[in-house]
Amino acid sequence: MPVINTNTAANSAVRFLNENAVRASSSVAKLSSGQRIVRASDDAAGLGVSTKLQSDINTLKQAGANASQAASLLQVADGGLARITDTLQRLKSLAAQSLSGTISDTERSYIDAEFQQLNEEIGEIIDRTTFSGNQLINQSLGAFFVGVNVTVSGTGSSGTVGGDVIEIDLSGAAGVVAEIAGSGSGGAGVDTVANAARAMVAIDTQLERVSSQRSTVGALISRFDTRGRNIATTVENTQAANSVIADVDIAKEQTAMVSANVRVQAAVAALSQANQRPQQLLRLLN
Repeated sequence: MPVINTNTAANSAVRFLNENAVRASSSVAKLSSGQRIVRASDDAAGLGVSTKLQSDINTLKQAGANASQAASLLQVADGGLARITDTLQRLKSLAAQSLSGTISDTERSYIDAEFQQLNEEIGEIIDRTTFSGNQLINQSLGAFFVGVNVTVSGTGSSGTVGGDVIEIDLSGAAGVVAEIAGSGSGGAGVDTVANAARAMVAIDTQLERVSSQRSTVGALISRFDTRGRNIATTVENTQAANSVIADVDIAKEQTAMVSANVRVQAAVAALSQANQRPQQLLRLLN
């Protein structure tokens, strides 16, 4: 029935025009952002999964950085232990020289002067081998977080951290000591044959302790390097999984936008025609 009070055709055209404009606007937003889920209404379930995956990705990236920093810390510790090894080997050479029967105690006193300086330097190396102000040798450095899961047992500010963590403990039952035991109350020295013999035995013990700590350090560096590579692989795979959920399919969305734009143009044309109908009906009154 022809009427002029209500333009039903124009109302329908306006409704479809608005719907198509919204679709075109949504496609533009997705294409410009590169994301399939721009608003929660686009895919509520997918948004939840993607958010969790992105959180894991960010955490894993930091965990990878933690592993790299831990390996760097251990490299510093290994460097200090290597210098101690070099110093101990020199001390052992001096002790062996002092044990020679071709020199007198006077010459041994000259040898002992270098021995004392190097012996003292071992303590300096232990004290000055630090990372971010923390002493490394003979220390328990705590837990390093290198994953996405963490647990805490205990209450208050103290507790035991577990989960994806690796403990670094270089304290040991018999750590590297700052001085070489010599003749008991007389201290370390190679000023006599007896003291040189005692120092030789003590140096061998120290070399074993240093070697033990370096073995621990080397094993931990290898573990952190391996964990870092594993984290990098996990990040790559998790990003791929998140991409399937969150990233926009450019070709598909471009097609959708073109289709929505065509429908918008068609709705505009239809609205124009619908708006002319009441005017055409008014001609009947002439």
